[in-house]
Amino acid sequence: MTERILALLVQFVTHVIEAGGYAGIVALMGIESACIPLPSEIIMPFAGYLVWKGTFTLLAVATAGAIGCNLGSLVAYWIGALGGRPLVERYGRWVLMSQHDLDRMTHYFDKYGSITVLVGRLLPVVRTFVAFPAGIARMGQLRFHIYTFMGSWPWCLGLAYAGMKLGEKWNDPNSSFHEQFHRFHTVIEILVALGIVWFVWSHLRRRSQADTI
Repeated sequence: MTERILALLVQFVTHVIEAGGYAGIVALMGIESACIPLPSEIIMPFAGYLVWKGTFTLLAVATAGAIGCNLGSLVAYWIGALGGRPLVERYGRWVLMSQHDLDRMTHYFDKYGSITVLVGRLLPVVRTFVAFPAGIARMGQLRFHIYTFMGSWPWCLGLAYAGMKLGEKWNDPNSSFHEQFHRFHTVIEILVALGIVWFVWSHLRRRSQADTI
């Protein structure tokens, strides 16, 4: 069941990017940064594969991904800014964000300030939700966008570069990496699937525990 969901997710991502080009990358990364669980670990490597095919350029792909992160993060930012912590606590569960996640991110934001946005954009899972505490704290919009872009761009570049390098080896039957790529692809699918299952299960468990208190 999980493999089928993952396969459908990959098909959706590849279709959007192939049909929409750079705009498709912006849209998909915007969805991810708007706290909808659409892994950038699938989006950007496929965009990198299309860099290898000559459809895109690497720097433009990374920039499109970072722009999408900015646009999607703006949604989360304004939810936090307009509704404050009570709104995020009330509706965060719909994007599988627990109060534990919010407490942890708010703690780091209060301790380290707006630099948390820059660092948070470089961390898996955290990067998806870090805009909420920034909005709650009413962080300056210009600084928010600069830090979001600065943190998102290397993340997008790294994933796209990995996809590009793997693409270089894909059609080389003489490369020992050819067989390893298939194994690597299988391992990545398993890890992403397990990550999604763990993420959903842990957040649903925390929600259930909170409801019984």
